[in-house]
Amino acid sequence: MNSTIGMYAVMVAAGLGIPVMAAMNVGLGARIGVPASVTALFLVGAMVSGAITLATGSPTLRAVSTAPGWLYLGGLVVVFYIMSITVLGPKIGIGTAVLCVLLGQILSAALVDHFGWFGAPVSPISLKKIVGLVLMVAGIWLARRTV
Repeated sequence: MNSTIGMYAVMVAAGLGIPVMAAMNVGLGARIGVPASVTALFLVGAMVSGAITLATGSPTLRAVSTAPGWLYLGGLVVVFYIMSITVLGPKIGIGTAVLCVLLGQILSAALVDHFGWFGAPVSPISLKKIVGLVLMVAGIWLARRTV
């Protein structure tokens, strides 16, 4: 996909799926328990991503074994996110939970870009970015405020 608009659209579609997935897993967690629902989510994801990997050409065992081990720790972040949203989503609301996650993502992304962590291109934190972060906090406050 060479179109910038197309790439943005794919990422917006991925973002649209996050609250839907969260709500679905909250419902599943209420029926079968949180740990089992998270496990089920990962099993389905593993089957789908495994099928895509096979269909597109599996990496060599050497490629898998030579990647730095710490790069695989991203899986812990995913488990933490799914467990958190499954447990806390029903307590604070899916919308508020996702807004808080989005704020965390923006803060983390700003730091990753600012310092160039993990090989990201360096993009220093600017006044515009700080204003955007403050507006996100205000948005969460407004979203949670009862009339």
